[in-house]
Amino acid sequence: MSTVHEIETAISKLSRDELLSFRDWFSTFDAAAWDKQFEQDVAAGHLDALADEAVRDLREGRCRDL
Repeated sequence: MSTVHEIETAISKLSRDELLSFRDWFSTFDAAAWDKQFEQDVAAGHLDALADEAVRDLREGRCRDL
């Protein structure tokens, strides 16, 4: 399987139980990929400006309890 179309076709042929197993696997896989990207973004400083803004808003009283 080398193309998205081939993967989509294969997934569409899965039984209900196989599809449930695939969903569980993909959910875990996708979450791990997201976590890794997030960690890389944090390490590279891509979120520093947002964090600074949030801290500034907190210190200046622009935050409220929910």
